[in-house]
Amino acid sequence: MDLITSEMQGYLANSSAIRKMFEAGIELRKKYGAENVYDFSLGNPDLPPPAKVAEALKEAAGKAGEPFSIGYMPNAGYPALREKMAAKLAAEQQVPLKAEHVLMTCGAAGGINVFFRATLNEGDEVLTPSPYFVEYGFYAGHSGGKLVPVPTMKDTFALDIDAFAAAVNEHTRAVIINSPNNPTGVIYSRQELEKLAAVLNDAEDRYGKPIFVVADEPYRCLNFDGVEIPSLLSIFRHSVVIGSFSKSLSLAGERIGFIAIRPDMEGGAALMNALILCNRILGFVNAPALAQQILLSCLDEEIDLDIYRRRRQAMADVLDAAGIEYQMPKGAFYFFPKVPVANEAKFFEAMTSECVLVVPGKSFGLAGHFRMTFCVDEKVIRNAGPGIARAVSKVRN
Repeated sequence: MDLITSEMQGYLANSSAIRKMFEAGIELRKKYGAENVYDFSLGNPDLPPPAKVAEALKEAAGKAGEPFSIGYMPNAGYPALREKMAAKLAAEQQVPLKAEHVLMTCGAAGGINVFFRATLNEGDEVLTPSPYFVEYGFYAGHSGGKLVPVPTMKDTFALDIDAFAAAVNEHTRAVIINSPNNPTGVIYSRQELEKLAAVLNDAEDRYGKPIFVVADEPYRCLNFDGVEIPSLLSIFRHSVVIGSFSKSLSLAGERIGFIAIRPDMEGGAALMNALILCNRILGFVNAPALAQQILLSCLDEEIDLDIYRRRRQAMADVLDAAGIEYQMPKGAFYFFPKVPVANEAKFFEAMTSECVLVVPGKSFGLAGHFRMTFCVDEKVIRNAGPGIARAVSKVRN
């Protein structure tokens, strides 16, 4: 007896290796003790939120004698917060955004699902540079779309404009760009994004329909070298930016994010109305009330970036000592090193035997690599070094 759809059966068969590794970590901790397990599998920020977040939460709960309210608000979010978000994003994205261009969502993931539900028809294709965040395929599939990974340049992971030009066709409906990127840490340059815009503009004119560009930007705050993170809203005709406060405020579990649409997009008002409707009918109804109230006074707060910089360097030191090749990430909190031997399965088995948990690159669409997150304590990173070196030595000898 089939209790679930064939689509969901397929999803379960290909469910996230990231979560599987996280669960494996739980079992290893039970067996060897938490201090002896080095789990670099899940991008779950461990830093506490800025102190002002706790103050805002107490304030939201109401002062003595004042009413405490977390009831419904307009489906798009509190009007005052939408105004503040628009002002912040206008400066960040360098476009004249207003409250009417911003929708509060249940995290960036909720925002992407809302956007795809509002814009994808059955059979539409969504292009994305590969390697990519694995759940993009699920998000597109929920709304009848199909994710089409587009290879990036070998070793550097820069956009391959020729590959994009070859991938675009009459079924292309959207392109999703994640910069800083999960899993590579790459920040795409203005030059390569403008070249991509020329390809998409030509395709829009050729096929007579818009091709949306979705900027997935939950890691925008994690820019370690101060390089430019170009505004996609200013570069692409039909663009939206989707982000969250999971990383910038360490509020991953609160599920608070946003969608902002390019203000001069033709038909933008109709698109925003559709997004607001989808926010409701997908069951989100509205973004979490308490998280929105926190943002009203904490919108410009951020975690200490220097802590992540030190962790990035610690992980680079560990990989260097083990003789593992990698590209230093410019943003986000992941390394995407090369597997040091041809036999990937043997390498991952050796790492697990040393209680070091990483995620195989094939989970992100590119075998021959693996992902390690450095949103863990620096001591954990450095203490994992000997085990990583031993794992490499095992598979090379």
